[in-house]
Amino acid sequence: MSDLPIGVIGHGARGGLARHAHHPGEGSRVTVVADPSERAKEDARRLYGEDVVCVDSVEDLLASGQVDAAMVLPPDDAHASIALQTLGAGLPTFCEKPMAIHLEDADAMLGMAKEKRARLYIGHNMRHMPVVRQMKALIDEGRICRVRAIWCRHFVGAGGDFYFKDWHAERERATSLLLQKGAHDIDVIHWLAGGYTRRVQGIGNLAVYRDITDRRDNSDRRMWDWYSDDNWPPTAQKELNPVIDVEDISMISMTLDNGVLASYQQCHFTPDYWRNYTVIGDAGRLENMSDSGGGQIHLWTSRHGGPGQPDQVEVISRGDGGHGGADPNLVAEFVRFARDGGATDVSAVAAREAVATGILGAESICRGGEPRDVPALPQDVREYFENGQA
Repeated sequence: MSDLPIGVIGHGARGGLARHAHHPGEGSRVTVVADPSERAKEDARRLYGEDVVCVDSVEDLLASGQVDAAMVLPPDDAHASIALQTLGAGLPTFCEKPMAIHLEDADAMLGMAKEKRARLYIGHNMRHMPVVRQMKALIDEGRICRVRAIWCRHFVGAGGDFYFKDWHAERERATSLLLQKGAHDIDVIHWLAGGYTRRVQGIGNLAVYRDITDRRDNSDRRMWDWYSDDNWPPTAQKELNPVIDVEDISMISMTLDNGVLASYQQCHFTPDYWRNYTVIGDAGRLENMSDSGGGQIHLWTSRHGGPGQPDQVEVISRGDGGHGGADPNLVAEFVRFARDGGATDVSAVAAREAVATGILGAESICRGGEPRDVPALPQDVREYFENGQA
C-alpha cells in the first residue's frame, strides 16, 4: 500500500497534531506544509524531515500536485475559508474544531463537501478520549437506562494563559469560547444524549480579565512561550491580549430534539483544570470524577439517603499520545476515512450542531439571555453525511 500524501495548512499551536499522520512506509506521510511563518517551516522540517515541501499559502499547496488529502490547522477564523478551498479541490479534508466561527460558513462547508463528494472530517478528538468513550459505552449498555439530563462543568484552570493572551480573546476572531472550548463539550453532550440542541439560552460575563490592564501584542510568540503555572491568581495575570471582549465565565441551557435537557458551564479562572459530566437516566446516573486515565467513573443505580457510595466504579483507561491517546486515534481514523471511506465515530453533522449551539448560545448571552432556536440541517444534507458521505 502506497503512502497517502497529506498536506498541512497552518503549522502553529495545533500543527503538531499532523505528526500522527506522518508514518512513511506505513500508509501516510506529510508531504507539503503551508504556513508563511519561518518558525512553522522549521518545525515542519524537524518533524517530517528535510524532504517536506514548505510553501506560504494554500494556493501553493494545491498547485504542488503532491497532496491527496489535507489537514486544516490554522486559527479558528481561517478554518472555513481554507477548508472550502481544499474541499473545492476534491481533497479529503481534516478540519480542526470548531469547524467554523459562523454558522453559514459551517453549512457552506457541508454543502461543498456534498457537491464535490470530498470527504469532510472534523477534529473532535474528545470522541476518542477514553473517559468519553467509556461513558458512552456505559450508556449504550443501558446501565442507567434512558438518558434524561446531562450537566457538564468545565473548569479551565489555564484559561488566562490559553485563551486571553492571543486572538482567542477577540470576539471578531473567535465568536466565543463556547466555540473554542465549548464545541468539544457540546459535541460530547449531544453524543451521550443521542440528540441535538434545538433551543439554547445563555448567561455569561467577562468577570476577571476585563480589569487587568497589563496588555501586550503576543503575535510574535506562541502559547507555550508565555505559559506558566506560576501565573496565579488570575487577577495577577500579565501581558494579556490588547483586545479582550469574550466571556471568561459562561453558562448555557439546552433543550435537545429528543427531550433531553442539558447544561454546560465554563469558567476560565478556576484553580483546577478538568471536565465533570453528570449523566442522569431514569434508572441511575453516572459521573466522571476525573477526565484522565486511571481516574474513575462512578455509577449510582440504587436509592441512597445522602450522597452515599457509588454502586459501581469504572476505571478510566490510559492511552498513549495527546489527550489520553485521543489525538493519534483521531488522526488514524481520518487517514483511514480519507483513503477508504466508511463510518467514523467523529461526525461532520454533529460538529455543525456543536458550532450552531455554541454560536447561538453566545448570541443569547449577548442578548441578555434571550432563548435562541437552533436551525436544523436540511434532511438530504443530514442523510448524506450520516450515511458515511458515500
